[in-house]
Amino acid sequence: MSRSLNKIMLIGNIGNNPEIRATASGARVAKLSMATNRTWSDRSGEQKEKTEWHRLTFFGRVVDVVEQYVKKGDRLFVEGRIEYSQTQDDQGATRYWTDIVVNEMVMLGSTGGGNYGGGGGPEGEDATSSSESGSTEPIDDLPF
Repeated sequence: MSRSLNKIMLIGNIGNNPEIRATASGARVAKLSMATNRTWSDRSGEQKEKTEWHRLTFFGRVVDVVEQYVKKGDRLFVEGRIEYSQTQDDQGATRYWTDIVVNEMVMLGSTGGGNYGGGGGPEGEDATSSSESGSTEPIDDLPF
């Protein structure tokens, strides 16, 4: 039996605030764009940079986290799969789309810090915080 793998991991900056919609069946969907950058030196030694834009799609309970905490400019790590689709525009031309369907998300940087997968909860069993005195107390301000 041959196996295959459709998996992508990205770290980048969010290019727009989340767009939240509902499917015909009532399931909530969040869509975002993410920018990733690549830098290299050409043959003459000149530094070059290229930005790639990715369409991200979120389903399930993680949509609530995206809606409440993710905004334009935030830095995220996402993991998911690639899906291709096509639509007809107003002039009848076929448009092709590549989407990243996200199943894991980690908010990076000073505003984030949460690790959200599939169900929208943080990974790890013991959510505790150490104070300066060394005592350990449960974290009660988690965003879920």
